[in-house]
Amino acid sequence: MNRAVIGGLERDKKFMDHIKELYAYRQMIFSLVHKELRGRYKGSVLGFAWTFINPLLQLCVYTMVFSVIMKASIEKYYIFLFVALIPWIFFSTSVTGGSTSILSAGDMVKKIYFPREVLPISFVTGAFINMLLCFLVVFGVLFVTGFGFNYFALLYLPAVMMVEYILSIGFALLVSSLTIYFRDLSYILGIITMAWQYLTPVMYSSDMVPARLLFVWNLNPMTPVIEAYRQILYYRQIPNMSTLLLTIIMGFISVAVGYIIFRCLQKGFAEEL
Repeated sequence: MNRAVIGGLERDKKFMDHIKELYAYRQMIFSLVHKELRGRYKGSVLGFAWTFINPLLQLCVYTMVFSVIMKASIEKYYIFLFVALIPWIFFSTSVTGGSTSILSAGDMVKKIYFPREVLPISFVTGAFINMLLCFLVVFGVLFVTGFGFNYFALLYLPAVMMVEYILSIGFALLVSSLTIYFRDLSYILGIITMAWQYLTPVMYSSDMVPARLLFVWNLNPMTPVIEAYRQILYYRQIPNMSTLLLTIIMGFISVAVGYIIFRCLQKGFAEEL
């Protein structure tokens, strides 16, 4: 057996051992998620209600701008926007908040051993649970307005959610490790995600993008994710297989890249913190 094959087998073994180690620390992830959810709105008057108020307020603002002022021609624009806005809020929160997940736990990182990936994973998991709760509002709006559902198409929704979860973990791993060495990144990401939202078909349809730019537009990993949500909930259709496949590919590429860079950079975390 040549050295390349042996090296590949050793890398595979190390990867699997690390996955097993992360699984062994699952209780720590659950504890951090619980702490994050309890502490998010601690001390505020409305408390956990902000989980639902925040997206509803954003929905009202965007609907006012694009339905009343700019007068978007899309039928029932508030639903068109809402079913894409909630997933986008989850992703942008995972990126911006996940970037400081290790930095904010500096004392713990320096004092005790645990897989450092636990921190960004727990932050994204907390944001994911928050998104699931917000989807109760989405389903409520669809039901109360009489918009309705395609129940067969809804069977694909958990798969799309899980792919976005994986995609978000990949980006959180990447930015959380880079922020340790470049602290300004946490501030820059706020601007990047704001611009990224306008480059993603959240507030408009992909049909509005010029044909010559579609290839570049589809390189955005969030484009097929948002399209899949919208096909299921707004158009009430089974997502196109090409959309689903592209979503899955984007998700696993992001988590692979994020994991590799995180593993390379984590050796210097304690010193930099």
